[in-house]
Amino acid sequence: MDIIFLKPVFKEKIWGGSKLRDEFNYEIPSEKTGECWAISGHSNGDCEIINGDFKGKTLSWLYANHRELFGNIENDKFPLLVKILDAKEKLSVQVHPHDEYAWEYESGEYGKTECWYILDCKKNGDLILGHNAHSKEEMKDMINRGKWNEFMRTIKINKGDFFYIPTGTIHAICEDTLILEIQQSSDTTYRVYDYDRLQKGCPRELHIDKSIDVTNIPHKDYEISSKSKAYKNAVIDTLVEEKYFSVYKYRVDGKESFSHYKPFIMGSVTSGNGYINNHKISKGTHFILPSTVKDFTIEGNIEIVISSI
Repeated sequence: MDIIFLKPVFKEKIWGGSKLRDEFNYEIPSEKTGECWAISGHSNGDCEIINGDFKGKTLSWLYANHRELFGNIENDKFPLLVKILDAKEKLSVQVHPHDEYAWEYESGEYGKTECWYILDCKKNGDLILGHNAHSKEEMKDMINRGKWNEFMRTIKINKGDFFYIPTGTIHAICEDTLILEIQQSSDTTYRVYDYDRLQKGCPRELHIDKSIDVTNIPHKDYEISSKSKAYKNAVIDTLVEEKYFSVYKYRVDGKESFSHYKPFIMGSVTSGNGYINNHKISKGTHFILPSTVKDFTIEGNIEIVISSI
């Protein structure tokens, strides 16, 4: 099996916009398109394979029927999910559960550890990451009294920043932000606060009790210890290596060959264009290198975010 290319699934959101079309030339369903599920085997957005012997099959089908292409890993479901998020408006303030909690209360879903690579943002952009409560009682009191500015921690961001967000972390993407997100394959989100917005005349559901249950208290910042490896015509930046996934940024200017020893790796082209093993790729292309492809060559002036378990 050669490189697997996938057809994205798009999701309309109250906070979405049109940048998935404007920046990546995707055919989006509306001017309120918030999410591109770029590499997904999740039942809520199962990507279709667009090349090779399995063209027309879904990623979940391929994973279920040809586990050898994924190194015969033991996960019952394809374990990761890659998205691009276009936040024209603020997302809700939210938190995600860990595996054990999700399995018990969310019908066997995975938990949701995730990470964000900032593709673009406005000048002086920001996001919410963490909180200031010192106990569950204080968190509940702050929520009940609407002390959101005291509760939430806001940080400044720039294009190219990277954030690792373990389960239990209060977080929210703010307006005018474009993000590549790599996460466990889960669609479980607990909303803490939604800025009193209405959708079809009604407030969106909040999940206060579950949010308090799963939030890490007190909040602890995750320390990123990035490192780089230089090649003749490329640089690989290690963004994170953790339990559920590892993420790397490949910057190639010219032609360079690489090897990997993972069960599979996933790639998302974030800028530029070129070729991988003679397949043409450009900004917005997403692919999987199965276990049968251990060596690959990238050519062009291109940036690719590579992820794996």
